Amino acid sequence: RMSAQGEVITALGLEAARAALQKAKTDGFDSVAIALLHGYRYTEHEAALGALAREIGFSQVSVSHEVSPLMKLVSRGDTTVVDAYLSPILRRYVNQVDSQLRPDGQGPRLMFMQSNGGLTDAHHFQGKDALLSGPAGGVVGMVRTAEAAGFDRLIGFDMGGTSTDVSHYAGELERTHETQVAGVRVRAPMIHIHTVAAGGGSILHFDGARLRVGPDSAGADPGPACYGNGGPLAITDANVLLGRLRPEFFPQVFGPKGDQPLDASTVRQQFDVLADTISAASGVRQTPEAIAEGFLSIAVENMANAIKKISVQRGYDITSYTLVCFGGAGGQHAGLVADRLGISRIHLHPHAGVLSALGIGLADIRQVVDGSVEANLNQELLADLAPRWAQMEADGKATVAGQGVTEDRISALRRLGLRYTGSDTALSVAAGSVAEVQAAFEEQHQARFGFISPEKTLVVESMQVETVGATDAVDLVPEAVAPGAGQQGVFSTVMASQSRDTVFVDRSSLTPGQPLAGPAVLLEETGTTVVEPGWAATAQTNGDLVLERVEALPTQVAVGTTVDPVQLEIFNNLFMNIAEQMGVVLENTAASVNIKERLDFSCAIFDPSGELIANAPHMPVHLGSMSESIKSIIRQNPHMNPGDVYVMNAPYNGGTHLPDITVIKPVFNDAETEVIFYVASRGHHADVGGRVPGSAPADSTTVDEEGVLIDNLLLVSEGRFLYDEIHAVLTGGRWPARNAEQNIADLQAQVAACEKGTTELRQVIDHYSLEVVHAYMGHVKDNAEESVRRVIDALTDSSFTYRMDDGHQVSVTITVDHADRSACIDFTGTSDTHPGNFNAPSSIAHAAVLYVFRCLVNDDIPLNAGCMKPLQVVLPDESMINPSYPAAVIAGNVETSQVVVDTLFGAVGVMAAPQGTMNNFIWGNDEYQNYETICGGSGATARADGCDAVHTHMTNSRLTDPEVLEWRFPVRLETFHIRRGSGGAGKHRGGDGTVRRVLFEEAMEVNVLSGHRVVPPYGVDGGLPGAVGHTRLIA
Repeated sequence: RMSAQGEVITALGLEAARAALQKAKTDGFDSVAIALLHGYRYTEHEAALGALAREIGFSQVSVSHEVSPLMKLVSRGDTTVVDAYLSPILRRYVNQVDSQLRPDGQGPRLMFMQSNGGLTDAHHFQGKDALLSGPAGGVVGMVRTAEAAGFDRLIGFDMGGTSTDVSHYAGELERTHETQVAGVRVRAPMIHIHTVAAGGGSILHFDGARLRVGPDSAGADPGPACYGNGGPLAITDANVLLGRLRPEFFPQVFGPKGDQPLDASTVRQQFDVLADTISAASGVRQTPEAIAEGFLSIAVENMANAIKKISVQRGYDITSYTLVCFGGAGGQHAGLVADRLGISRIHLHPHAGVLSALGIGLADIRQVVDGSVEANLNQELLADLAPRWAQMEADGKATVAGQGVTEDRISALRRLGLRYTGSDTALSVAAGSVAEVQAAFEEQHQARFGFISPEKTLVVESMQVETVGATDAVDLVPEAVAPGAGQQGVFSTVMASQSRDTVFVDRSSLTPGQPLAGPAVLLEETGTTVVEPGWAATAQTNGDLVLERVEALPTQVAVGTTVDPVQLEIFNNLFMNIAEQMGVVLENTAASVNIKERLDFSCAIFDPSGELIANAPHMPVHLGSMSESIKSIIRQNPHMNPGDVYVMNAPYNGGTHLPDITVIKPVFNDAETEVIFYVASRGHHADVGGRVPGSAPADSTTVDEEGVLIDNLLLVSEGRFLYDEIHAVLTGGRWPARNAEQNIADLQAQVAACEKGTTELRQVIDHYSLEVVHAYMGHVKDNAEESVRRVIDALTDSSFTYRMDDGHQVSVTITVDHADRSACIDFTGTSDTHPGNFNAPSSIAHAAVLYVFRCLVNDDIPLNAGCMKPLQVVLPDESMINPSYPAAVIAGNVETSQVVVDTLFGAVGVMAAPQGTMNNFIWGNDEYQNYETICGGSGATARADGCDAVHTHMTNSRLTDPEVLEWRFPVRLETFHIRRGSGGAGKHRGGDGTVRRVLFEEAMEVNVLSGHRVVPPYGVDGGLPGAVGHTRLIA
């Protein structure tokens, strides 16, 4: 065990390691992954273990500092395991292909595509670099072919059968150095690609109120209904029904024997049945064609939102970009997606249907090597890095040269990963002088996050050398093909909600330079391109196809105010996407680790009365309680002005506890005469004053001891940020905030998030009209209400009392009125106001009820105020879940909220109790402060075991990586492991908790807010309770 400073804490026990490795080898394991704490920097122990494993005979030995030599043990360890798992499989495949291509070892060199966008030869191909190699080939193909056509700012749209991959390009390949693939964190350079589950095979659903697309896929077998193998309706079928795809233009390879044409009659029959089902449920008769077009609209909205995530959310205005479409289904939806994004030009290469394969052939040989630095930027550091640069570059060039590239075709690019001190968000900039590097970083930071912090120290997190070996140029003009038959006929299609006579033409027969106006369908061997009305397609002399919008889009879409299953789903997604975009802005622009990296924040939008409409999937305890804060501001401010923004954290006016500060912005109509929405963001600030650092005293008895209380304070007045006023509040009082500047920086980020929400809402209004948007705000609430009423239909009267460690209790009685399809949630019997700080403001109790009933809905519905309409909540006055000032509340938000949730689940009996505590572990001194919530086990259900070591219910924040924790703070994480056997036995066992032991290397004040140290989490239906927790001070 090494310390963060390289001190050997525990010597490496090679003999014990030998015995363990030998046993693993004897047991049949042949691949090993090695990752030690701080092994990225101090490599001796890992190297010794790697040598030992190779000596014993393991065929695959992946060592973390060789696989990914960067800080962050968890992601580096995951990456090493992935490499150890995949590399042997890849090696067998590579050797098999190589032996077939070059049986005598002679002939063409076998190259493979890597996730970083470059080729490497078979012998250098590693598992960690293969995960996204196919989509990366598509991005390379997009860039090479589009740049050759004169386009340099691109949005990639790669739509296949099961999913759509989207990407952004503005002069250089964008890479991410940490991503999640199937839930596994991978720390390796990869092309930045975002994937959404919307492809030609995405299954079409009707849930009784909404039309939905995916995320499940029909796959290739049975495939969509038109394949004739008994498959479900999918996006491809919608295109068949609308006439955009016609059976006569496809080979007869479908049906059980693979000898039939596309089955359009089955598609028609299934859509007729679906139309009857929708009519019976909604009372509105729609044609099958209208329903199919609605499904397409939903899929297009999902794909457009995916593109926004990698472009608009990162500060790019893409209206002047070119949409590059490829993949088998890309051309079918290109115009619809472009219209939804405001893009007016589309590029399709002749091989667009197989562009990912072409891109692999166009790629250069690349090797990307990272090195850890973790030191402040200054001239001395750059001098110290010079020999490392030289060695990394020499090694890279030698590796690329060894793959058959001559020296004159090899180049190297040097980059530095920089971040502000205290931040985890590093940006990649070209290496250079201190001034050049700083200027490049600040320019990029300003563009992406909207601010810079010149007063903060710049930290060089990593260094990178990318070595490029230019491959032979490929002529991008395809070989001439015999012109097609030209016009294949005019057929009826449905486009833009109208039946239209549409010309079907072989793409190869188009005359270069002569536009073909839509509606039209272009046929080719690897795809189908639909030219929508208002667009024109022009073939280029090099064979490319460029589509351009030649008629202006309607300024407003004609949608009625009566609920429609298609628009209901679209607006559900629209509202949620706005909240998600707000969250991205807040995450990007926040200054504190708590908000920026722990993601302890929430964003949401509200109707004019303050009712919750939609939220991003953030903190449940925030989301259900924010509405009360909005309503409090409305009550106290009958006259608001455009440009005003309010701030509050008052627990007795919709707040939770004082560190959770809410920023609220009214959104006015165009005439600026009335409020039409509210947008809000709530963030957990690291410190808002109080008796102890972190604002969470374990023994507080009044709220004043817990920090600065803010109620109904104007933060922005008609567009002007009131810095002096908020600074005075934060620094005033008996126990002021310890870092007011950081608080203010986070508040400014919260304001920026609200501005983003305002902008996006205005765009939706411009597109649909205020009347329609307000109508669908009501409809999405009605949809959620009906979903909860269906839950109530299945409930019976019940009650439950949950006792806490100190003898206090939360009691609930649920009385169901089946005739009215409603329920009364009565907390009478709950203990009176707590003398300590376990009081939960009434807004938290409402949040818990909202959360539980949303969980009981076995469907994907939005969390909004409609969920509460069938529920009457009764909270006893002056109880611990409805206290009044000045009762202390710091533990009520984080602990009692969990108890309320567990009490409700206990009453309905669907789930055993989880750990039932957030295990708040707050420590610090005058120089350092840190706040952790420690995970535990989730409760079992009748169908499944609980999960080990997860956050549950009212929290979902994340812990700091162990290496980052020890690097930044004078602490040592001695152990953090699963507490096996603690979850409770039963037919399905409860999830196990964790053990976390921290050694402080300086004097620290520690506060712990927790529960279940005396009373164990309950079991259900005879299942045994889980183990109680322990908090111990070991001197």
